[in-house]
Amino acid sequence: MFKKCLSLLLAFLLLHVSVGPVFAKSKAEKKTQFATKVKANILKLGTGETALVKLKLRDKTKLEGYISEAGEDSLVVTDAKTGTATTVAYPQIGQVKGNNLSTGAKIAIGVGIALVVVTIIMFKVSPALNK
Repeated sequence: MFKKCLSLLLAFLLLHVSVGPVFAKSKAEKKTQFATKVKANILKLGTGETALVKLKLRDKTKLEGYISEAGEDSLVVTDAKTGTATTVAYPQIGQVKGNNLSTGAKIAIGVGIALVVVTIIMFKVSPALNK
């Protein structure tokens, strides 16, 4: 019994060790995959003065402003204070922080506020009805 368990454990370990490196990605593949994710998130944020972003580029440069244009290969970040427009390619971006709420989030916030108001009104009106 002990020999069977030990042989199964060794077979599992050998299989695990031999399959592991197959799933590893190169740095170029990781950068391409990250750039694709960044592009999708930027396109989701949209463009205009409400699409605020903070970017940290791979060369440690920091940009802050709004997305004035978003294309297939790059985006344009415009500084709200100075009006300076900077074109940035998606692979150059190292980190993105966006400050734009989606429509679903805005609706959820509105519904939450409405529920709180209705609850407060119910508690204020119900003692008056019980008298």
